[in-house]
Amino acid sequence: MDQSFKKEERLHSKKIIDLLFEKGASFAIDPIRTIWLESELNPGCPVQVLIAVPKKNISKAVQRNKLKRRMREVYRKNKSPLLEALKRKGNSISLALVYTGNEVMAYAHIEEKIILSLQRLSDMYEVDTD
Repeated sequence: MDQSFKKEERLHSKKIIDLLFEKGASFAIDPIRTIWLESELNPGCPVQVLIAVPKKNISKAVQRNKLKRRMREVYRKNKSPLLEALKRKGNSISLALVYTGNEVMAYAHIEEKIILSLQRLSDMYEVDTD
């Protein structure tokens, strides 16, 4: 499957972002908090993603940017099971991946946690098919 991360897949709408943080469901697999909300998006893109590293947790911009690059890369490489589950179900979601750790983690550690988060989300949509 396509392993790109196009502009349509990124969440920019302030209105949707506010709604996501206000009414979205969430779970945490330390150091990643996953927040999602079913939404009416364009059918060509079942998931729109926001990746955030709060300044409160990581004060240096260089480190925040490094973490965001790592998180984007992990998402880009491992998004296909979630996309497949959503396409089969005909759903679309807004998704926020928020880094909650206080220090910069290695790529492998971040990869492991984001894969678990995406797997948990896709399992939720697999179960709902009945």
